[in-house]
Amino acid sequence: MDAVRTCVGCRVRAPRSTLLRVVAIESQLVIDELASMPGRGAWVHPARVCLTQALQRRGFVRALRVPGQLDTQTLEERLNSYGNQVNGSK
Repeated sequence: MDAVRTCVGCRVRAPRSTLLRVVAIESQLVIDELASMPGRGAWVHPARVCLTQALQRRGFVRALRVPGQLDTQTLEERLNSYGNQVNGSK
C-alpha cells in the first residue's frame, strides 16, 4: 500500500508516487527526486495548475515552515522540463 500525501496546491490527497516532493535549501525550492533529502518536504502534483495554486496560497511557505520568500525559479524550470518529458515533447 502506497503512502498518501496532500498536494499543497490543489489540496487533494493522492498516492505519494504521483506527487513530487519539494524541499527548501537556502530559501530556494528544489525537487527531491528520490524523496530522501533531509528536512521538511512539501508535496505537489507535477502540474502547472497545482504549482500556481501553491504559490498563490503560500502553500510551500506554510508546509516547509520557512520565513519570508522562497525562490521558485528553479522549481518552475524543472517542472516545465518534467512536463515536457512526460508529454514526449522537447
